[in-house]
Amino acid sequence: MGNSGSAVKVCTDHQGGINWLSLSPDGQRLLTGSEDGTARLWSTADSQCHGHFQGHESYITFCHLENEAAFTCSADHTIRKWDVVTGQCLAIYRGHTSIVNRILVAKDYLFSGSYDRTARCWSVDKEKQIQEFRGHRNCVLTLAHYSSRDVLEEEEEEEEEEEKVSRDLLVTGSTDCTVKVWWVSSGRCYQTLLGHTGAVLCLILDAPNRELFSGSTDYTIRTWNIVTGEQLKVFKEHQGSVICLELVNRHLYSGSADRTVKCWFVDTGERIQTYKAHKHSVSTLKYHAGILFTGSGDACARAFNSRSGVLQKIFRGHKFIINCIQIHNELLYTASHDGTLRVWDIRGICKRSKRRWKKERSVQGRSSQKGSLARLFNNKVGCMIQQENGE
Repeated sequence: MGNSGSAVKVCTDHQGGINWLSLSPDGQRLLTGSEDGTARLWSTADSQCHGHFQGHESYITFCHLENEAAFTCSADHTIRKWDVVTGQCLAIYRGHTSIVNRILVAKDYLFSGSYDRTARCWSVDKEKQIQEFRGHRNCVLTLAHYSSRDVLEEEEEEEEEEEKVSRDLLVTGSTDCTVKVWWVSSGRCYQTLLGHTGAVLCLILDAPNRELFSGSTDYTIRTWNIVTGEQLKVFKEHQGSVICLELVNRHLYSGSADRTVKCWFVDTGERIQTYKAHKHSVSTLKYHAGILFTGSGDACARAFNSRSGVLQKIFRGHKFIINCIQIHNELLYTASHDGTLRVWDIRGICKRSKRRWKKERSVQGRSSQKGSLARLFNNKVGCMIQQENGE
């Protein structure tokens, strides 16, 4: 059993559940989006609220924080951009005809997915819609973005001459059981990835390896080649919907409604660990310094040794589901539907993990000197261990 932890700070400013928590790229600020229709800006230095963004006419479903600007989307069908210093609303993006449930900011683009069955692309600065992606038969739940420069060889790019003005692509996952890949410049569908028999709840992209991972209510995770659209592997061991995914060093972590997280070695499709102890669905997860942190519908966050699967600590205090977690400077931030943002000190478990990592590296280093034949024979196992240690 893991030790129970107490929060070092409890922030209770919101008057409704917190649906999302975003960390700025520089790590100095956090943004929370709430059922109360407002977003709040928090300093990671003192965990104090330094901004209150008001203007949405319904609850905020998702938020995204850059260093200089904040973005929120809402059930009021709009997206808003905010100045993080003044709290002023800088732009309102209108066009969706139903709940906007996800946004993504990339380069000068703002992408959005909605219950109106469309995804849209907006100019961040000009406050206008650039493109509409229409073709899904049901709501768009999740988004990913990449450039063809990241995945296509020169000869393949020549085949897509008409798209050379912009090589950006948008990936959308929908409750219609499909994943679609779109050219941003034209709105044309480049690939439709067929195979899931349930809603696609989460996507994670590995552009350098040309791979896309999708998790679904059909209990599976599927891997796709994002150039050819070929389905590469199906991970089938979950007994409930796959809700969240995290990819670290060719290890894929999947959180599920079956109350477990599983770790898969991507290159072989092998399931190498199962993390148990949750009393409800695993709603969110994040890997940090050899530790897997999870948030659950049982109102607890947990820390597991990522390699052994041993539960290190339980963080108790929330009243309802934990919707999102972030980690910065060895502090764990958890945002819950109970309306609170809680801050936890994780220095102890991070230090223990680092000591264990150094010890394992030392043992591995000594044993690796036993001969080249042994190294060749054990190459596959050694690679797996190195990947897990983050080397």
